[in-house]
Amino acid sequence: MAALVNVRRDVSDAFYRYKMERIQTKIEGKGNGIKTVVVNLSSVAQSLARPGSYLIKYFGFELGAQTNIDPADDRWIINGAHEANKLQELLDGFISKFVLCKKCKNPETDVHIKDGHITLDCKACGQRTDVDLRLKLSGFILKNVPKKTKKDKAERKAARKARQNGGKDNGSGEDNGSDQPSPNGDIDIASDDDALTRKIKKEAQNLESKPVADKEVEWAVDMSAEAVKARQQDLPDEFKAKLVLNGDDEDEDGEGGNTVYDQLADWIQSEAAAQDGVDNVDDVDIYLKAKELGIEAKHRTLIVLVMTLFDEAVVSQIGKRASMLKQMVSSERHEKALLGGTEKLLADLGKEHYDKIVKILGLYYHHDLVSEEVVTKWGAKASKKYVDGPVSKKIRKAAEPFLTWLAEAESEEDSDEE
Repeated sequence: MAALVNVRRDVSDAFYRYKMERIQTKIEGKGNGIKTVVVNLSSVAQSLARPGSYLIKYFGFELGAQTNIDPADDRWIINGAHEANKLQELLDGFISKFVLCKKCKNPETDVHIKDGHITLDCKACGQRTDVDLRLKLSGFILKNVPKKTKKDKAERKAARKARQNGGKDNGSGEDNGSDQPSPNGDIDIASDDDALTRKIKKEAQNLESKPVADKEVEWAVDMSAEAVKARQQDLPDEFKAKLVLNGDDEDEDGEGGNTVYDQLADWIQSEAAAQDGVDNVDDVDIYLKAKELGIEAKHRTLIVLVMTLFDEAVVSQIGKRASMLKQMVSSERHEKALLGGTEKLLADLGKEHYDKIVKILGLYYHHDLVSEEVVTKWGAKASKKYVDGPVSKKIRKAAEPFLTWLAEAESEEDSDEE
């Protein structure tokens, strides 16, 4: 995977939430047939919520080179040899002109094309600004308007939530007895991403400023097979079962019961015991521990977190951990790991807890921890990756009310657009 950079490269904040892959290129051919393949253009375009054809055409206009705009094999090509750094600089210009809100400089904008005008609608501050029609790419955009423009995920969710909030609401916030996520108070949507980010940064600075221990002091852990086995035996039986993570990560450190994931889980359990309950273990401390182990960006870390931070009260616990989890869920693979860990948790809790999956999925969805596409695919087919096949089928069967609600809401939006 390519290195991630801030969408606004003038922002040096390491916790800036809007990220994209750094442009990667590959030079092919020679002489008059030399060309540059932008290897990860689709991924970059997706991060900016813009069609790949906009990016490649912009590069072509700026470089005075021919490009392809709709490759069937996802090979985005610019004629001639062009360095990745040069394209990265050009991309900054594209972002400034066709992505960032002109008022708040937030990249979370939608493109609206109507009556020969191109407008950027900012989801952060609500400002609507026009794109300069004198730019060459503006002419390309106006000439290539999709026949039927569909709302993107963010807009669909906003419209759906608006309809829910506009429905019947008793205002009490009490559980209405239904397992299906609804506007009647079952799902408490509380997010404090900015506060969590600030707190993490502050704690990280304090961590980095601590003096280094005397070089003469040597720290060591007995890594012999006997010592590892002894440590495994000290863990409770149910916890040992939770740490079976299926060995699907090629970059796992350690063997058997001594992986970095086991170390994180062991640390969380120790902190929970010391602080009279896992709910009292601070998000920032957990994140910094994962960072110390080098696994804060690993998808398997989410499985460990679900298995160690949640229990029978998972529905009430998700809201507290949502901000931290959102910092760690950065791809479809992470979303799948979160769902897989949830399957393992429910399997361990027992079949009487399977019906909680409806509210769990609702909370994950409303906190933007899983996307509509991923959860729909998850519900379509059982898997033996995390739990036994029959258990996986039962959990997905229990999730049907949420999956049905999601499908019907999408169908209603499509018919409204028509």
